Amino acid sequence: MEPRVSARRDELVANLDAVRRRIDAACADAGRDRGEVSLVVVTKFFPASDVRILADLGVTDVGENRHQEAEAKAAECADLGLRWHFIGGLQSNKAAAVASYADVVESVDRAKLVEALSRGAHTRGHEVDVLLQVGLDPPGADHRSGAAPDDVAELARRVEEAGMLRLRGLMAVAPLGEEPDDAFARLAEVHAELLRDHPGATVLSAGMSGDLEAAIRRGATHVRVGSAVLGPRPAVQ
Repeated sequence: MEPRVSARRDELVANLDAVRRRIDAACADAGRDRGEVSLVVVTKFFPASDVRILADLGVTDVGENRHQEAEAKAAECADLGLRWHFIGGLQSNKAAAVASYADVVESVDRAKLVEALSRGAHTRGHEVDVLLQVGLDPPGADHRSGAAPDDVAELARRVEEAGMLRLRGLMAVAPLGEEPDDAFARLAEVHAELLRDHPGATVLSAGMSGDLEAAIRRGATHVRVGSAVLGPRPAVQ
């Protein structure tokens, strides 16, 4: 192994170990079983060579934010048997293409995406897991992506009725400038309501490098971690 590759592997080993220990500690603090929380490593802007190292280190779930990059990387790493999560904002005219390689689409926040994802999944001949992205911003705030909590029930119904899509749960990002614990507490309430009508929608994807502990405390089943594993984003993107 050439020195540059060896050094990068050592870096990823150390970072991944640190993140896994944080998840372990957060689960212990919350009184939860460690097996209840999965790690999705977000590899946007990082090369496929890093994905290969991560796969060798036991990472099974990889997240991407941008369609063009995700599509190319998934194709390049098709031999690794990874589970690809699309977690970025999704345009309706790209949704069918995303369904052609993504195993999980975490950013469904409006009905227009559902039909396109279903069409893409039918073309692929493979069911796609869907998470509904919930907006946690207070009214009037500078809005990150996400459906309003009041719209989740109708969006869930549309996914359930669409072919080749499986409603698996919810995803959210904590609003800027608010305590993540408060935001994730609201998300837990929305999730509890969803589960009453859709008991199979058990996934709660919340928490990133800076707030994964708060997310786990509030019931997250998946945390999406990028910089804490891979380091600062490359300057050239």
